[in-house]
Amino acid sequence: MTRSLRFAPLAALVLLAGCAAIGGPKTEVSIYSPQTGIHADPAWPTVDWQLTVGAPDTHALLDSQRIAVRPTPDRLQTYKGARWADTAPELVQLALVEAFEDSGKIQAVSSWGAGRGDFGLYTDLRAFETIYEAGAPKVVIEIQARLVKHRGSGGLVAARRFRTEVAPSGADIEPVVAAFGEALSGIGADIVGWSLVEGQKSFSESAEESAGK
Repeated sequence: MTRSLRFAPLAALVLLAGCAAIGGPKTEVSIYSPQTGIHADPAWPTVDWQLTVGAPDTHALLDSQRIAVRPTPDRLQTYKGARWADTAPELVQLALVEAFEDSGKIQAVSSWGAGRGDFGLYTDLRAFETIYEAGAPKVVIEIQARLVKHRGSGGLVAARRFRTEVAPSGADIEPVVAAFGEALSGIGADIVGWSLVEGQKSFSESAEESAGK
């Protein structure tokens, strides 16, 4: 990996007061942030265009700091006493921006609102949860990605759905968080490689069209 990353596990514990006004009990909540990092593929093109990465759209439960778990196919719950350091969409957006930076293959990449690149990466977060199958957990991340051209005539360049599954080493929250880091690293690398290839193809075609005019 290019680095063990800024997503270091957080040891902080947050005490949330329950019924504090009447001296009720306090609930101890642990805050987690998955470690991520990518291996840059030498086959990925080195590009001189700029990319803006938006925060994923998702449903209400995932658009929070709660850590989702699906004990049965039709039940979506959250881990008690555990939270993400940011919302799931924010974790994904930051991981993608850092994955592009760590690839060393792109001139500039920024999060949405920090600038407008030649291309924009828009995503929908379909799954960011632990799923139990036959009594065993697995972490599932699924992202629908759209690469959109901002310059010139603009428009959709390419779209693809990405999905990765990682089995944690145990059912406790610590190995589950580690599995989220591995899954987020894997899907991040897939999205980076795909975006660079599709974006460069579109960029080159536009350059050829401009030269032919």
